[in-house]
Amino acid sequence: MIFHVLTIFPEFFAGPFAHGVVKRAADAGHLEIHIHNLRDWTSDRHKTVDDRPFGGGEGMVLKPEPIFLAVESIWPERKPDHKVVLLSAQGRLFDQAMANGLSRESALLLICGRYEGVDERVAAHLVDDEISIGNYVLSGGELAAAVVLDAVARLLPGVLGNECSAAFESFQDTGHGEGLLDCPHWTRPAEFRGWKAPEVLLNGNHEEIRRFRKQSAREKTMRFRPDLVG
Repeated sequence: MIFHVLTIFPEFFAGPFAHGVVKRAADAGHLEIHIHNLRDWTSDRHKTVDDRPFGGGEGMVLKPEPIFLAVESIWPERKPDHKVVLLSAQGRLFDQAMANGLSRESALLLICGRYEGVDERVAAHLVDDEISIGNYVLSGGELAAAVVLDAVARLLPGVLGNECSAAFESFQDTGHGEGLLDCPHWTRPAEFRGWKAPEVLLNGNHEEIRRFRKQSAREKTMRFRPDLVG
């Protein structure tokens, strides 16, 4: 899968994508990441990407021209499985189901919003979706783009060492109408400062372990995210 990220701070992504699963996957050829500087599609000597909002108000708004030119330059012939996503506080709430859907595309272009927002013509006539990663406001879409890319990338074939790993993580629906939080986990030592790992995890009975983990996941979901339990 090919990822494109359109931003006014391309240097930001030297950190998030230079470590861990995403870096290893890119090195192994399971995905490609291309970072584009929005200012490359401006025509004035100041490389202006923003302007004051019509109607007045605080802050500045990203102009439509450089964003349209950038997307049309990156994808001169845009295919149905080439998805453009705008990261903004006004978008649909990003979740695991959305990550699963995006992972089935061949290419994804993430537009990082900034300032007070982005000219609405971008949302209305250019992008396929507008996504928010939470009910809060960030200074820009760069952090959100890194989150979306990471969540999608780990679902791609070959990215995780164990192909089954992603299927049993938090929020994944296993096909039985669940989508619970992941179950709690313990590791060695079996006893630490007087706190013991559950005996059922040590007895080698895989069916008992499976039932225990399922129940533990449901109990933890009820404590922290009851909204996920039907």
